Amino acid sequence: MMTHELHVAGLVRHLPLCPISPTLYIGAFVMFGDTELTEACAAALLERAPEDFDVMITAESKGIPLICAMSRQKGQNRYVLARKSVKLYMKDVVQFEVQSITTAARQTLYLDGADAEYLKGKRVLIVDDVISTGASLEALEHIVTESGGEVVGRMAVLAEGDAIPRTDITYLSPLPLFAPDGTPLA
Repeated sequence: MMTHELHVAGLVRHLPLCPISPTLYIGAFVMFGDTELTEACAAALLERAPEDFDVMITAESKGIPLICAMSRQKGQNRYVLARKSVKLYMKDVVQFEVQSITTAARQTLYLDGADAEYLKGKRVLIVDDVISTGASLEALEHIVTESGGEVVGRMAVLAEGDAIPRTDITYLSPLPLFAPDGTPLA
């Protein structure tokens, strides 16, 4: 299997290259189960985070361990999670559709009304593992704004593809897209 050597937060990981089309591969970055990586990335992101945020938000599911570690390291007892489906406990749900590079079908992100109310008047930091197309980021921004919160920062461990040159995202390392032979695309 082809891999990409990633250097991030003082660590090295070898990401398997996975096809998302006949002509495009991505480096599969998965923090689940890698406590060392999650903790190191959380600390590195917090070093670069704006000082003036009240709460963090992420989308289900790969950003969950990261935002949990960041909240704990920051001493915050709460973060907000946008879900991929409505759960029985959720009332007065806020929603927004999203198309991610790693998911074939369009998805909808949902926020419980109680969390939407909590975001009202808050300075919100959006956190994710990887930002690529920006679709999940856009959905989270919409949810925060619709809930009456103010987005004060956008952070990710990695920026991939078209997200790399963006100046509105703080990230730790770039992640190129790849040709089927494993060559990074420009």
